[in-house]
Amino acid sequence: MKRNQGFTLVEIAIVLVIIGLLLGGILKGQEMITQAKIKNLIADFSGVSAAYHGYQDRYRAIPGDDPGALARWAAPAVNGNGNGVVAGTYNNACALAIESCSFWDHLRRSGFVAGTGPLQPFNAVTGFIGVQTGNGAVAPAAALGGFVSLLLCSANMPDKMAIAVDTQMDDSDARTGTVRGQLHVGGPNPAINAAADAANYAETGTNVYTLCRTL
Repeated sequence: MKRNQGFTLVEIAIVLVIIGLLLGGILKGQEMITQAKIKNLIADFSGVSAAYHGYQDRYRAIPGDDPGALARWAAPAVNGNGNGVVAGTYNNACALAIESCSFWDHLRRSGFVAGTGPLQPFNAVTGFIGVQTGNGAVAPAAALGGFVSLLLCSANMPDKMAIAVDTQMDDSDARTGTVRGQLHVGGPNPAINAAADAANYAETGTNVYTLCRTL
């Protein structure tokens, strides 16, 4: 009679080692992807800040608020009103008449940012990258617990990435410093509330944040 033979302990051990190596490689690969996205998110803040200051140095105006844009580039470029305030919110459904959207059009026409048109770019986690002055009203009013300056906001960041970005750029506290975080309460690109969050970041695996930094 032929007997069925099972796996030996050595064979089982070899299989377990192979499975462990495969799982380790997958997890390591996922961590590398996460770290790459974090670096990209940080690079967005640095790159847009450099473009913004370069535009100011060249044209002596704020992109989006620039009253000389039409004369410089002709239609369909749109002038800002030159009052020193970029009106509109970072998450506007963009059209050229809105200064926070013209911000991108002006930067692109000047060659400081790649692309064409007024639409906001997306970050590495498919959230909007946009600007607004304080709470986005025509007259500056505080947002995120005190900011009335021009803000660069990046949305839809998973909690782990938001914490890493704030830690590397500022003080790792959502409520203080030049980088502020706000917990999403709806949609992938929610409006910025006037008040700062009462609690710091909470890494639950499900929380999502918008981060804003003063320009």
